[in-house]
Amino acid sequence: MSENKFKYTYSAPTQEERREIESIRAAYERNPRAEKLARLRRLNARVKNAAMSIALSLGVVGVLVFGLGMAMTLSWGMIAAGVAVSAAGIVPMALTAPAYNFILRRGKKKYGEEIVRLSEELLDEDEGE
Repeated sequence: MSENKFKYTYSAPTQEERREIESIRAAYERNPRAEKLARLRRLNARVKNAAMSIALSLGVVGVLVFGLGMAMTLSWGMIAAGVAVSAAGIVPMALTAPAYNFILRRGKKKYGEEIVRLSEELLDEDEGE
């Protein structure tokens, strides 16, 4: 008769195991708030990064052309051509700030409504809690 006994053992997960299990489960749960926040961050980065990349590209091209003109003037003795090339390099450098502002405004106009809507939804969720 002793052979038919039922034996059951239970061990609860430790605190460390529980935290690990919860973090894994959280990675697979659908969280609309986190998705909205991630979308908001992506849109904001898209607006700012587009403007910054264009402005940096213009600035770098302008500095390189300006440097070429300076090298032509100082190292190669081509004064007139070097001054002309340096002046041509100043143009893109001078356009960096206006180009940045233009592209930033255009991005805000294009994505602004969605950014405001998402931020209001997220803020309304915070107030409701």
